[in-house]
Amino acid sequence: MYLPRHFQAYELVPPAIFANRKDKSFELIDERVLITLDTLRDTFGPCTINDWYWKGHFEQSGLRTSDVPKYSPTSQHTFGRAMDCKFKEQSAADVRHQVIQNRLLFPYITFMEDDVDWFHFDVRNGERIVLWSPVTDQSRLV
Repeated sequence: MYLPRHFQAYELVPPAIFANRKDKSFELIDERVLITLDTLRDTFGPCTINDWYWKGHFEQSGLRTSDVPKYSPTSQHTFGRAMDCKFKEQSAADVRHQVIQNRLLFPYITFMEDDVDWFHFDVRNGERIVLWSPVTDQSRLV
């Protein structure tokens, strides 16, 4: 099992999951996501996924459970294959651009959201990166 160097389990799962599983919560996150998170952190600096542990507002930006209003049973978040990152030193647009330019550094990323202020990536089954905009509901291969 891969354990990330830069993230604790409570940063990636909601409070109820962490309360029940503690560090076993990592078992619920796809290894490709965990590896990618470390590479993103090494490349772009500090980022936040969930901050509920520090009394913040984000608790479903990693693994997502059915108790949220916009829950989707087919979301990659539901399966531990997606993360929404908020970088401290880089904009989401800059990170997306750099990931596209440095594809070999991020081999597991196959999907990113565009036109949003956070960096959503996931590792769904695929070989090329799909860039999708929730604003226009359009996607393109990059």
